[in-house]
Amino acid sequence: MSCNTSLTSILKNCENNIGGLKAVYLSPVEFVTGVTVVAGQVTAIGMSGSAKFAEFQFNKNSANYVEDGAAALDAGSTVVTTTTTLSIPRRETAKSNSIRLIAAGQRDLYLILLDANGNYWFQGYSNYANLTAFGEGSGAAKADGSKYSLTFVSEEPELMYTVDPTIIANIIS
Repeated sequence: MSCNTSLTSILKNCENNIGGLKAVYLSPVEFVTGVTVVAGQVTAIGMSGSAKFAEFQFNKNSANYVEDGAAALDAGSTVVTTTTTLSIPRRETAKSNSIRLIAAGQRDLYLILLDANGNYWFQGYSNYANLTAFGEGSGAAKADGSKYSLTFVSEEPELMYTVDPTIIANIIS
């Protein structure tokens, strides 16, 4: 992108703005045949065969993402590190097996995040996302329950792209 590109305004939005994630969908990179981006939005995602993004469900107020940008002025580089964290309640065999599959071989992943404002975001577009930390355990008190804590990280040259919500139904299981 040329440095002579004009800037665009950011205007105040008077709509309600709430935090948190409502849904997280994952796919290994090898199951995606292509991603089309137009004007900062993912408008199409091709999947191989009958492959779909898998949904990882969690309780309310137990998942988030953070995009941290860092610019190295001397090197002329910018990196945006996106960290998505979710807590999946109740330990059980099927969930452990699913986590083993995404942790095995440090798989490269694409993530689609649905935020509490109803926006879909695409994590890992250029350099993929990876499961970088996962923990399992049980709380000390009965009310604490047991859970899995998962952290996915990607490092990209720019902020995440939005995803056209009309393509979601065709690519998730």
